[in-house]
Amino acid sequence: MTHPIVENIRKIICDRKLSQKTMAEYAGTSASQFSKILSGEVQLSLWQISNIATNLGLREIDLFTYPDVYVRRKNGDNFSDEVRASLTIELSQSKKEQVLKLVFGENNLEILNK
Repeated sequence: MTHPIVENIRKIICDRKLSQKTMAEYAGTSASQFSKILSGEVQLSLWQISNIATNLGLREIDLFTYPDVYVRRKNGDNFSDEVRASLTIELSQSKKEQVLKLVFGENNLEILNK
C-alpha cells in the first residue's frame, strides 16, 4: 500500500499533465527511483517532498492535503472550514530542528522550542 502523499502526487501528475520523469527531476532523483517511490518500494524523504513542493510552486503541506486545500486556496475560497492534516514522524533528536524549520519556517522555531 502506498502512502497518501504518494497518491496525492499521482493526482498532481495527472492534473498537471506532468511526466514521471519531470516529477523525478523535481524530487531530485532518477526516473527509475521515482517509479519505485510511486509503487511504494521506496519512501519519499523530507528533502524530496520539499523539492517537489518548491518545483510545483506549492507548500509542503499542500502535498499532504491535495487537492482539497490547494484547490480551494487557488480559487480564493474561505477557510473557515479548512481541512486539517496530521502527520506523525519519528525522528532522532538531531533531525528535530531541521524538520521544524522545514515545516514551520525559521521565525517560528523559537516559539516551538519553548
